[in-house]
Amino acid sequence: MQNSSVVSKKVSKQVSKIASGISVCDGTGCTVCGQGGLSRFRIVKGREYLRCSNCEATIMAQASWLTPDEERAIYDLHNNDSDDPGYRAFLEKLVTPLLERVHAGALGLDFGCGPGPALAEMLRESRMDVALYDPFYYPEQSALSRQYDFITCTEVVEHLHRPAKVFNQLDGLLKPGGWLGIMTCFQTCDDRFDNWHYRRDPTHVVFYREVTLAIIAGRLGWTMSVPQKDVAIFQKPAPSF
Repeated sequence: MQNSSVVSKKVSKQVSKIASGISVCDGTGCTVCGQGGLSRFRIVKGREYLRCSNCEATIMAQASWLTPDEERAIYDLHNNDSDDPGYRAFLEKLVTPLLERVHAGALGLDFGCGPGPALAEMLRESRMDVALYDPFYYPEQSALSRQYDFITCTEVVEHLHRPAKVFNQLDGLLKPGGWLGIMTCFQTCDDRFDNWHYRRDPTHVVFYREVTLAIIAGRLGWTMSVPQKDVAIFQKPAPSF
């Protein structure tokens, strides 16, 4: 397990090359970092995947995306039961490091919570106040009109069609000093990509490496740590006085 207070040397070196103030992609380049160019990575079972030259994200080409109705049909099959011990153990990978950073009674947002907001229920058990937002199941815009002490995105960011815009949105939803917890399977090996279980889900359109997330953090001025496998915790800077 990586020490939660550091990012790997390789990641740090690459992030240091990225200038501050990168503009979000205008649609001609990477939709994740907004700076790199995209080139074909490979085609797997008729779906085309692209690779960013800057942040190393792997992105499904838009022509290969499902329709919203097709996406919803797959999400409706998910069974995220907060009473399932196995699923609770899975979510604890994010819950545990997050609770080490936020105080009881903190206001949070479970962004992309899905049909069964198990994570929110677990956080409420720890005396957190948690709002819900999901474009399919909890689309109330009022949840996006305030700021939060923390935001969680578990198994969400791999579904984003416009990641940079959503990360900008999350930055605006976080209070200064607030925390963002993300859980997604980090891509580590191109050789196994074709048969990787995460790629086989057709709703997964973006795959992040640790360096990808670190570059996103650098663009937004966040700090980042990796306390568990496939978990990243970001903090928005608090104002200095």
